[in-house]
Amino acid sequence: MRYVVLGSSAAGINGVRELRRLDKEAEIVLISKDEAIYSRCILHHYLGGERDMDKLCFAEKDFETLYHVLWMKGRNCVGLKREEKKVLLEDGEEVSYDKLLIATGSHTFIPPVKNLKEAANVAGFRNIEDMEVLREAAKTAKHIVVMGAGLVGLDCASGFLELGVSVTMVEMAGWLLSRQLDKRAATTYQEAFKKRGVSQYYGVGIAEAILDENHRITEIILTDGKRLPCDFVVVTAGVRSNVEFLEGSGIGLSRFGLVYDETGKTSDDDIYGAGDVSGTSPIWPVAVKEGIIAAGNMAGEKRAMTDFFASKATMNFLGIPSMSLGDVNADDPEARTEIRETKESYKKIIHKNGKIIGAVLQGDLAYGGILQQLIARKIDISKVKKPVFDIDYSDFFHMKDNFEFYYE
Repeated sequence: MRYVVLGSSAAGINGVRELRRLDKEAEIVLISKDEAIYSRCILHHYLGGERDMDKLCFAEKDFETLYHVLWMKGRNCVGLKREEKKVLLEDGEEVSYDKLLIATGSHTFIPPVKNLKEAANVAGFRNIEDMEVLREAAKTAKHIVVMGAGLVGLDCASGFLELGVSVTMVEMAGWLLSRQLDKRAATTYQEAFKKRGVSQYYGVGIAEAILDENHRITEIILTDGKRLPCDFVVVTAGVRSNVEFLEGSGIGLSRFGLVYDETGKTSDDDIYGAGDVSGTSPIWPVAVKEGIIAAGNMAGEKRAMTDFFASKATMNFLGIPSMSLGDVNADDPEARTEIRETKESYKKIIHKNGKIIGAVLQGDLAYGGILQQLIARKIDISKVKKPVFDIDYSDFFHMKDNFEFYYE
């Protein structure tokens, strides 16, 4: 059996690990555009000088030897010949496979803002090459604008702060991390970033970039007409799946990216997908789990991706930890929202018909474990005769004589 894995990030690397665990004798080929294994989740630590490449790596130092994998580094896939079961590389080489795992991730999408694509001083925040560009820009830039205030945008701003460089964040939504946090929790971060000198504009976008004769941005115009000085733009607001090489192959694609089911299988029985390439779930833990699930099915062990609740995100910006689960801004008249606040923490739980549909914890995350158990086990909290924030494991687990807990 010959397995080929495309992509060396969370989904691809964990896919390789699982394939080797399940199939000791198979041939495994890893093909990646990257020449090093590194975590994109902590690229801001590299930007800020807190980590070097070794400390970005999430794989074993002897990864290739340990998993007996042929790693074709720095190689870009440009086509797929499904009938021949081959992937085509940009230098013309063809690599055959019996089973293929596509974990090619995503890339920065430069939005259709006037003059932005033509500008010389614009970069994304997706890979190590971007970080090198941004490190160099930080040496001279005085007015860096970060386009987007999602998780990646805040990572970017945090990295620049470590370098002593102030930035401006521009976000179309009404507050930062609008997918993960409600306005109350977001305000805590907004005030903290403001204290660190980060200017922030919400509910607006960039309408136009003003360029000089060298095609460098000198100023941006916001959608409300406000003009801001700018000598570098970092785009963090949009990504697109790396599926261009699949066009014309007949493999199932959506407007977001590669389509695959809960087992990882695509429209081709011998091709699987995992991670950001789907364009629907850009979260590291999900990519890891999808890579493992897909690899298991490729090796003949039936599994399904069924145990993730809607969405989950944990974050810690400027020393403020937060956790988000599900829909934290649910607008459902039948749902009930409960909030508990202290000087040190903010907790919010939204539930409907006894089931938790969303939650935010900020400052104190100790309740997160219980919350995740309540959600994963679909516990009907209306049957627990305690306030929702006072539930503990004993309310839905029973203790055996040996002091182990079990659930029924």
